[in-house]
Amino acid sequence: MTDETLRLRLDIAYDGTDFHGWARQGTSTRTVQHTIESALSMVLRTPVELTVAGRTDAGVHASGQVAHADIPRAALDQRSIDGDPARLVRRCAKLLPADVRIFDISEVSPLFDARFSALNRSYVYRVTTHPSGALPTRARDTAVWRRPVDIDAMQAAADAFVGLHDFAAFCKAKPHATTVREVLGMRWVEASTSKEPNLYEAHVTADAFCWNMVRSLVASCLQVGEGSKDPGWVEPLLGETSRSPQVLLAPAKGLTLVDVSYPAPEHYAERARLTRAKRD
Repeated sequence: MTDETLRLRLDIAYDGTDFHGWARQGTSTRTVQHTIESALSMVLRTPVELTVAGRTDAGVHASGQVAHADIPRAALDQRSIDGDPARLVRRCAKLLPADVRIFDISEVSPLFDARFSALNRSYVYRVTTHPSGALPTRARDTAVWRRPVDIDAMQAAADAFVGLHDFAAFCKAKPHATTVREVLGMRWVEASTSKEPNLYEAHVTADAFCWNMVRSLVASCLQVGEGSKDPGWVEPLLGETSRSPQVLLAPAKGLTLVDVSYPAPEHYAERARLTRAKRD
């Protein structure tokens, strides 16, 4: 970066149902990244490229996604923006579709990196076992599991995932990418109401997640919860070095990225350095 550029942080939410994931895939495939970059580029009259905290898969949602972009300072000199990045929120809202929302844009230190400066990411997985399926108004963010489950058994399985492990058995492989992650917590709660009976939520936090990891952990817990697997079956899988055919993948629609946490600004660079060292 130079004195002529600045770094912006974007806080973003989206319904992932009708997107082919976050990551740009050319111009003809509908992705969250391409949709937001197109709106920003039009408003700022300069090409914009986003770096994101969590590259969510097709069908996965976010209420707490974070991204950053470097832009020329001169791009904010328009009369309707007047040098204030926050004014971009309203300008972009006029161009973005109803299933994407930027709810804050702010200038940050050039040392801030949405991906590598992050301390951890938190997801919530929403699933119902009710025979009638999800409540119609929540059908886009609630998965359906057709068999009854025991929440205590699911929690016993979840407890085995907490800590620093190689999650290769639960991840879709990427060449030269490590699958070692630290799960800081995984908690199942019953979220049932009179209108949404048999509703469960998994709250999962880790330093980072590899491809398909959260959905695999959730599906493994659900298998234990329904009684088709014993709670002890997950622990030996943590020693494997490739994806296990025993591990299922829970539907994408139930998963939402709800939060990304960062250190104090003076620690951005050090956190990014440590993260890159672990990922290399």
